[in-house]
Amino acid sequence: MTPPLLHRCWPELTGTLPYLRLGDAPTPVRPLAGLGCRSAVWLKDESGYGRGGWGGNKVRKLEWLLPEARRRGARTVLTVGGLGTNWGLAAALYGRELGLDVALGLIDHPVDDHVRAQLRRLRASGARLHFLHTRTRLVLAAPWLFVRHAHGLTPPYFLPAGGSSPLGALGYVECALELAGQVADGLLPEPGWIVTAVGSGGTAAGLALGLRLAGLRTRVLGVVVNDTLRLDGPTLTALARKSLALLRARGARLPGAEPGPADVVTDYGWLGAGYAHPTAPGAAALDRAASGAGLELEQTYTAKALAALLELDAAGRFGGEPVVFLNTFGPR
Repeated sequence: MTPPLLHRCWPELTGTLPYLRLGDAPTPVRPLAGLGCRSAVWLKDESGYGRGGWGGNKVRKLEWLLPEARRRGARTVLTVGGLGTNWGLAAALYGRELGLDVALGLIDHPVDDHVRAQLRRLRASGARLHFLHTRTRLVLAAPWLFVRHAHGLTPPYFLPAGGSSPLGALGYVECALELAGQVADGLLPEPGWIVTAVGSGGTAAGLALGLRLAGLRTRVLGVVVNDTLRLDGPTLTALARKSLALLRARGARLPGAEPGPADVVTDYGWLGAGYAHPTAPGAAALDRAASGAGLELEQTYTAKALAALLELDAAGRFGGEPVVFLNTFGPR
């Protein structure tokens, strides 16, 4: 198994930070033509990361989280999400491969054909599903969920929504190091910005830290698509710094790569009525991606992120610098 870039760059992490490869790296980059943008736009395509063509950005987080659950002796992982949770499905599928039981606490949001398909996949995954409907009921049920899914005195290993813990964010530290290698290999110019949807924060925070560790000047623009969590720039910067502290605590001798407030910027302008609520700009971006660039997106995350990129590009926000669009849409 090819070791992760974090282990190759800092070998001292190999014995202290367990990792399990779940996909083929590096994921491809290519020019994203056909969108009519003023800036040169490149695609970093995470959609195929994972096994059997199923994956996306959630899988990179699980590569660090699931081995940690096993290291701690857990037999069950407990996590949370919405009815159509890509994250919960990824945890269920890959956790089962490792012999871990998976329990999911689910809350309501708008239902469309994609969400219905996700629910069918979730029911077939073998995960124990708890339909709790609201965030308040989920919080109140948390103690019962921990007791219900304990094995004797061993509690379940809890994975936060989207896997966005300091450990889970390392998945996108890894991705940023990978992107830096592709820049060094001449596959794309050093981007001024990388644009990604923000549903729980770990992807954007990990990218911000990884870009600093790699010595790139690229900044992260996180397009917020979730109104149930605090996802502003300072919050994501704090998460990136916690990931840095974790690496140092596990033995990595790191340069002064502390992410700053300008390294990750969030924008709520494309959220619409809330999480999983479709928007007109998102629908237009989804159609434009399919017809102009042959790119498949979905309306909850990636269509809203591309809508932001297109509108900000038209307004000259990127100043003509190259931009990378991170496609995190995985389920097929």
